[in-house]
Amino acid sequence: MTPVAPLGPRTLTGRFIALETLDERHREGLLAAAADPQTWTYIPVESFETRLPWMMAENQAGRLMTFVVRRLADGAIIGSSSYLNIAPHDARVEIGFTWYTAEVRGSAVNPEAKYLLLGNAFAARYNRVEFKTDAKNARSRAALIKLGAREEGTLRGHMWMPQGYFRDSVYFSILAAEWPDIRSKLEQRLSAYA
Repeated sequence: MTPVAPLGPRTLTGRFIALETLDERHREGLLAAAADPQTWTYIPVESFETRLPWMMAENQAGRLMTFVVRRLADGAIIGSSSYLNIAPHDARVEIGFTWYTAEVRGSAVNPEAKYLLLGNAFAARYNRVEFKTDAKNARSRAALIKLGAREEGTLRGHMWMPQGYFRDSVYFSILAAEWPDIRSKLEQRLSAYA
């Protein structure tokens, strides 16, 4: 197997957004963007404010790579997405802990963020990109299916949620061999927003 290349740190820029590697300069903008409590309905955190220092420490240690989503039109911070469970030896990485402000949900933002993150991972010679979501999160499951990710199964009672229940996590994945077709479909989808 050919060794994988580093996933970052780097900035990934598309037509609508830029994904910037998280650092201290993003703190205030992220906290402001994360203020809507509905954002956290299906994400396993009690508060983003307490989670942010942990994310910064995990980024510095190389166990997590969080990107801040910045809208190019006005420079506003509108969310975040991360590489989790980075396993270079197995050429496997997860994209997750993704959230956006309410006004950009259903726009070009999520497809372009996934396009940039997937493209970066497969260009670095990763073979598998995986995703997991709360079985109750119909919006996230539909977005992953629309993306072209394949549903693989459900881990029952997988994690405790601060919202007061054990979450069933649904796993999805995209393999390197599937990326060219998915990339082409994403490019067509994104061109409709231009």
